[in-house]
Amino acid sequence: MSQFALPLDWPADPRDDEFLIGDSNARVVQQLERWSSWPVMAVLLVGPRKSGRSLLARIFTAKSGGQMIDDAERQNETTIFHAWNQAQETRRPLVIVADAPPPEWKIKLPDLRSRLAASPVARIEAPDEDLMRALFERLFLRRGLDARPELIQWLLLRIERSHIALLRTIDLLDQAVLERHKRLSIPLARATLAEAGLIAPRSTDPENEAP
Repeated sequence: MSQFALPLDWPADPRDDEFLIGDSNARVVQQLERWSSWPVMAVLLVGPRKSGRSLLARIFTAKSGGQMIDDAERQNETTIFHAWNQAQETRRPLVIVADAPPPEWKIKLPDLRSRLAASPVARIEAPDEDLMRALFERLFLRRGLDARPELIQWLLLRIERSHIALLRTIDLLDQAVLERHKRLSIPLARATLAEAGLIAPRSTDPENEAP
């Protein structure tokens, strides 16, 4: 992890520390920071769900004076078309948050399709190991759970590297601690996550992995 805050030349804002930066999303932050050099005043911000893309778009629009359209695939295409045109007229950037860019996102309106084709794409990738570790540490802390470094390392070796899997893991372990009145531990995590199908049963764990 090279940094945990947005670039220093962005105005300070308490919400910035909500978005952790790692190798999987640093390029996206740089693209947004340099919005004045975009070929058009609109960008497609795409990436996995729960990756912080909407939060990043809100931080950016608050600082740039721009606008955002979230869950764009589920919005009216004519509305997006007019917002795109307005961004060009006002020179205020528009961030369009979507799961994926066209052609994966099926656009019916030809004029919108051509405009989105001219828009740059900022893509958040799956989280790298360092970002996963930082997210585990932060979320466990926020839940008031005492997650030792060895437990987090154990999870990193077994959990799918995705934001959704990470959040599901946190929710399950939080619930297990409350219901079983036990401290957070590797045995508790193994039993809970194997039962939920998030990790393989112990019998299939490689012998050389951590206990």
